[in-house]
Amino acid sequence: MKRRDFIQLAGMGAGAMMLPFPTFGNSVDASRLLDPFMDTARKKQLADIVLNTTKALGASYTDVRIGRYLNQSVVTREKRVQGVQNSESFGAGIRVIANGTWGFAASNDVTPDGIKKTAERAVAIAKANSKFQKEPVKLAQTPPYGEVSWRTPIVKNGFEVPVKDKVDLLLNANAKAMENGASFVNSMLFLINEQKYFASSEGSYIDQDIFRIWPNFSVSRIDRASGQFKNRSAFSAPVGMGYEYLDGKAEDKIQGPGGVILYNNSYDIVEDATLAAEQSKEMIAAKSVEPGKYDLVLEPSHLWLTIHESVGHPTELDRVLGYEANFAGTSFLTLDKWQSKNFKFGNDIVNFVADKTQPGSLGAVGYDDEGVKCKQWDLIKDGVLVNYQAIRDQVSILGQNESHGCCYSQSWSDVQFQRMPNVSLQPGKNRLTPEQLISNVDKGIYIVKDGSFSIDQQRYNFQFGGVLFFEIKNGKIAGMLKDVAYQANTQEFWNSCKQICDERDYRLNGAFNDGKGQPSQSNAVSHGSATTHFSGVNVINTARTI
Repeated sequence: MKRRDFIQLAGMGAGAMMLPFPTFGNSVDASRLLDPFMDTARKKQLADIVLNTTKALGASYTDVRIGRYLNQSVVTREKRVQGVQNSESFGAGIRVIANGTWGFAASNDVTPDGIKKTAERAVAIAKANSKFQKEPVKLAQTPPYGEVSWRTPIVKNGFEVPVKDKVDLLLNANAKAMENGASFVNSMLFLINEQKYFASSEGSYIDQDIFRIWPNFSVSRIDRASGQFKNRSAFSAPVGMGYEYLDGKAEDKIQGPGGVILYNNSYDIVEDATLAAEQSKEMIAAKSVEPGKYDLVLEPSHLWLTIHESVGHPTELDRVLGYEANFAGTSFLTLDKWQSKNFKFGNDIVNFVADKTQPGSLGAVGYDDEGVKCKQWDLIKDGVLVNYQAIRDQVSILGQNESHGCCYSQSWSDVQFQRMPNVSLQPGKNRLTPEQLISNVDKGIYIVKDGSFSIDQQRYNFQFGGVLFFEIKNGKIAGMLKDVAYQANTQEFWNSCKQICDERDYRLNGAFNDGKGQPSQSNAVSHGSATTHFSGVNVINTARTI
């Protein structure tokens, strides 16, 4: 076993426990997660205390977020349960503008007296900060929505499903993987419920109930004769859905090129773990790739990560301006490129849309965390950079007067700021299946599922790996490859985009835990695409570079 493979395997269990769960709050019994939250009338009463208090103290703007955040994780390995964790966090965060300056304070004392004191502290902080503020905060206008609500359209609340049922499902998946030759297997299930109440001095009272779920596993096989080791992760996508995602409906299964079974809208973890064990054997026996230039056919479960890193992060306005560099650096997409109105980010067929409304996506909500109704907007249009991701106190920099609605905070105790919405590559306009696309490739590689990656601090030069790789010869799949990674720069790569399959092949994948900020916060975001063809991309052999 190679050292890097051992480290990857050893990190699976530890990494799972770091995924999307805030460190605040208390561990609780699972039944507590079903306790009713305070009613809307009570939340409005508390919000009005905040709004009246801050207005009396001279704040020109106030918003308050009263939130309850529920998390559950179930983690198993082979025949054992490694951990079941339930957490609940409840409190209020208050943000104000006083003397033209932001102030923020938060507390878990959500009583009339406690929330009034927190409001007073937020105003005091703003006034203290104003001594150093050079220009007053400018907020884009947003209409008052009155009393409104939004809920993730789930069928089955995962928190109401007994933990035993979840454990049985994961252990069944583990057993099937072991029966089919896996050396060992980790499986896990994460559930999140954000119950958020937002109120502002502009007249909005917004109640939202948001659900996300992510089943995952890692199947590993060791060939002791050769000392080789391969790992195959789950083909699941984290989604903004309920427990119905795990129903694994037959109509949601997709037979992909190379005998790969993919999933859309629902997921069969037992079937996928069984196939993973079988494919891990093929992965070990696969031919090692010959370095060189190849056409790449990238399946959505792989392409989402390349989109996230090379398109999602560099179009965040705070990175463009250099205000933010944590986790992902700044951006090569500087304002002069946007102002030119002709910066060729990609080929003419490349269109990227930002969206906070797409059903089933991780980023889907009705309103963002500063009370802006969510929408869809263009980032890249016909290959040209046309916009960024910006919130209420940023859009004036672009000469725009309406927020894009992509402000988010991971909890009541963290201040909200600009976070990535769903950023997706739009499907091709001509009818085209993955099989038809592959038939147009003479020398290429079909890549399924995301793997390791590296990208520079300007989001420009990058390298991406994957999980499954299939050689394409003269328009046909010619067998499995291994040790594959591709290198390019962002502009070169997206300008090499040659064909995109149509909307029938469009699927969502995404990140449950996109990090940003200092102190750091975690955000969940989806990226959609159809299978896409890139020409003449440099491929390296990762086994020969060590």
